[in-house]
Amino acid sequence: MPPANEHGSPWLLLLLGSFICTFHTGFFFPRRMPLLSPPLDQRWVPTSSWWCLPSGGLTLGVARRARHASGLVGMRRWPWRKMSGQCWRSGFPSMEEDEWAVLAEWLQGKGQRLMLSSARLPALPTHRFFLRIRWPSLVPLKPPIPLDALDRSFKKNLPLPQTPLHGGKLPSKTLCTMIHICVRSRRFSDAQSLLLRLVRRKGASRAEVVDALVSTANDSARPRSPVFDLLIRTYVQARKPREAAEAFQELKARGLAVSIDACNSLLSGSVRMDWIDRAREIYSDMVDMGVSPNIYTLNIMVNVFCKDRRFDGAESFISEMSKRGIFPDLVTYNTLIDAHSRAGHLKEALQLLSSMADKGLKPDVSTYNALMNGFCKNMQHEKTKDLLDEMLGRGLVPNVSTFNILLGGFCKLGDAGEALRIFNRMTGSGLVPDIVSFSSMINLFAKKGDMNRALAYLREMKAIGLVPDNVIYTMVIRGFCRLGSTSEALKIRDEMVENGCLPDVVTYNTILNGMCKERRLLDAYQLFLEMVERGTAPDFCTFTTLINGYCKDGEVEEALRLFDRMLDNNLKPDIVTYNSLIAGCCKEGNMDKVTELWADMLAGEILPNCFTYGILIDYYCSFGQMEEAFKFWDEMVEHGIAPNLVTYNSIVKGHCRAGDTPKAEKVMKKMIRNGVFPDRITYNTLICQFVKEEKMLEAFELINKMEHKGVMPDVITYNMVILGFCQLGKTREANSMFKRMIKKGVQPDKSTYTTLMNGHVSVDNVKEAFCLHDEMIQRGLVPDDKF
Repeated sequence: MPPANEHGSPWLLLLLGSFICTFHTGFFFPRRMPLLSPPLDQRWVPTSSWWCLPSGGLTLGVARRARHASGLVGMRRWPWRKMSGQCWRSGFPSMEEDEWAVLAEWLQGKGQRLMLSSARLPALPTHRFFLRIRWPSLVPLKPPIPLDALDRSFKKNLPLPQTPLHGGKLPSKTLCTMIHICVRSRRFSDAQSLLLRLVRRKGASRAEVVDALVSTANDSARPRSPVFDLLIRTYVQARKPREAAEAFQELKARGLAVSIDACNSLLSGSVRMDWIDRAREIYSDMVDMGVSPNIYTLNIMVNVFCKDRRFDGAESFISEMSKRGIFPDLVTYNTLIDAHSRAGHLKEALQLLSSMADKGLKPDVSTYNALMNGFCKNMQHEKTKDLLDEMLGRGLVPNVSTFNILLGGFCKLGDAGEALRIFNRMTGSGLVPDIVSFSSMINLFAKKGDMNRALAYLREMKAIGLVPDNVIYTMVIRGFCRLGSTSEALKIRDEMVENGCLPDVVTYNTILNGMCKERRLLDAYQLFLEMVERGTAPDFCTFTTLINGYCKDGEVEEALRLFDRMLDNNLKPDIVTYNSLIAGCCKEGNMDKVTELWADMLAGEILPNCFTYGILIDYYCSFGQMEEAFKFWDEMVEHGIAPNLVTYNSIVKGHCRAGDTPKAEKVMKKMIRNGVFPDRITYNTLICQFVKEEKMLEAFELINKMEHKGVMPDVITYNMVILGFCQLGKTREANSMFKRMIKKGVQPDKSTYTTLMNGHVSVDNVKEAFCLHDEMIQRGLVPDDKF
C-alpha cells in the first residue's frame, strides 16, 4: 500500500476519480473528447502512454463503452495543476525515488519481457501490466485497456506539447529504462527524445550517463547495444561532439563497442568542428575496438587529411584501405579534387580527374564545380569556360552552383560583359538565380558605380521572392557612398528597415565613412547616436572612422572625446586610430598630445608603422627641422621598417625647405637605388626648389627626365616653370613652355594665364597679354584681379 497523506490513501482517490470520470463521461459527453491542447477554461491531462507517468500520481482514465476502449480516452477532467515546462500534473503525492526504482526494476524484468511479447500485447490489461506493482487493489478496475491501444494512443499524442514524455523530471534510472524499452521496440525517435533529456541534465557527466544506461540494460553483458549507438548519435546531433567523444571513451573503457555507423557519425561531427587531431584519435580507438571501417569511414578520413593539407597522408590512407578491400568512390575523388583545387594544386586536381576514368568512375557536376572554383580563384577564367564545355560534352547539366562559380570569378575580375552573358545563360537554361547569383551581380555594378543596374538586380531578386540580406543592402549602400551620394545610401537604409532587415554595424560603418568623406560630420554623429539607440554596438571601426573624419576636418578635440568614449567601451584602438589622432594633433601643432599618444600606443603594445613615422617626419620636414625628422627616420630604419614613397617625399621636401637642394637630389637618387621610384610630387618638389633658386636649366632638364621615366608633368609642373621664366623676364621661354603643355594635352588653368599675362605686362608686351586674356575667356576661365 502507498503511504497515506492528509487527503487519504492515493488508491482510494484513484478509485473515486476513475468512478467520477466514468460517470461524468457517460452522461455529459456522448462522444469522447478529442486529443487537443487543453482549453483555457479547463485543465486536462493526456493519458496517452503508460510510461509517461506524471510524477504527481499514476492515473488512467477509462472509457464509457467497450467500443471506446481500443482508442483510449483522450482527456479526463481532473483536479490537475500546471507545473513547470508544458506538462500537466495532478495533485497526488509524488512517487519517491525508491518507488520509481521498484517500478524501473520491474520494467527491466518481467514487465519489459511482457511488453516486448507481441503475442500478449492485445490481451494484457493495462492495470495488470503495471498498476498492481504499487496498488494491487486497483486490479479490478474495469474495463481493461489493451497495451496496443495504449501504444496507438501514445503515437497519436506524442506531438502534443503537453505530452508528459517531454515534460517533468523523471529519475535517470527510469529514463534509462524507458530508453531501453523504446529501442527494443524500434521506436528510435522516442528513445532519442528521452536521451536528449538525459544528456541535457545539468551536472550529469558522460561517465554517469553511460553507467546509468549500462546498469538498466538487461543485455549489459553484450559488448554492443543499439542504445550506445543512439547515445553517440544523439550527442553529435545535439552539436555536442566533445561530449560524444567523451562518451565514446567511457564505452571503450568498459569494453563496450559501438557500430561503425555511430563511429562515422562521431568522426563526421568532429570534422565539422575542425577537430582534426581528435578525429584521428577516434579512428585509432575505433580500430583498436575492432570496429571495421567502411567506405563512409574512408571518405571522412580523406576529408580529415585534406583539411590538414596532408595530401600524401590521404593517398597513403587510401592505399591502406584498398588492402582491406575498401576502394575510393566518386565522393572520395570529389573530396580530393576540391581540396587540391582550393590549395591551388590545379595540375594535381586535373590528374585526379583523368585517373577517375581508369577506376571506372564518371565525374559528376560536383567534380567540375570543384575544379572550376579552383581555376576561378587562381584567376584562370578562360580555363573555367573550357571545363564548362567539357562538362556539357559529357552530358552533364550545370546547376546554379556551377554558374555562381563562374559569375563570382568574372565579377571579381570586373568583367561585366562576361558576367552578364553567364547570368543570361543561366536564366536561359531554365535555372532560377539564387541570392548568391544576385549578390555577385549587385556587387559588380555597385563597385563600378553603375547604381541603376545594381538597383535593377535588387528589384529583380525581390520580384522572384528572394529576400535581400544585410550583405546585399550594404553592397548597394557602399556603392552610393563611393559616389558621394550618402543621401541615396540613407534611402536604401530606410528601405531595408521597412523590409524587416535591420542594419548591422558594417552597414552603419559604411554610411558613416561616406558621410565623413563628404564632411557631413554633424549628420555622421547623429547617425552614430541612432545606431547606439537601436542597440547596435559600435566597434573599433566605427570610432576610428569618426575620429579620422573629425581629425581631417580639424576638430581634434571632438576626435579626442570620441577616443575616450572608445576606451570607456573597452574597445582597443589600432594603429589606424592612433595615426589619425597623431596626424590631427600635428596639424594643430599640439606636440605634447602627440607625445602622450605615442606613449599610450607603445604601452598598449601597438607598434608604429611606416605611416606613423611618416606623419611625424613630414611634420618636422614641413618646418625644415631636419634633425628632429631624421631622429624618427633612424628609429624607423632600426625597427626594420623600410621608408616608402611618402616618407622619401617628406625628406626631399624637408631638405628643400631647409634650402639644401643637393641633399634633396641625393635623397632622390637613394630612393631610386632602394627600389622606390619618384612620382610627380617628388619631381615637382625639386623643380619648385630649382625655380626658387633661379636654376631654370636644371628645372627644364628635370622635366625632360621625368617624362623619360614615364612620369608626366601636370599643370602644376608647367605653372612653376612658366612662373620661373616670367620672373626672370624670359617670356619667350615661358611661351614655349606654354605651347609645350598644350601640345602634351595638359590644359592650362587660370593660374597659367595670369602668370603669363603678368609676365608679358612686366616686359611691356601688353598686346600679347590681351591676346592671352581673350584666349582665357574663350576657354571659359574668368580672369581675377591680379591682371
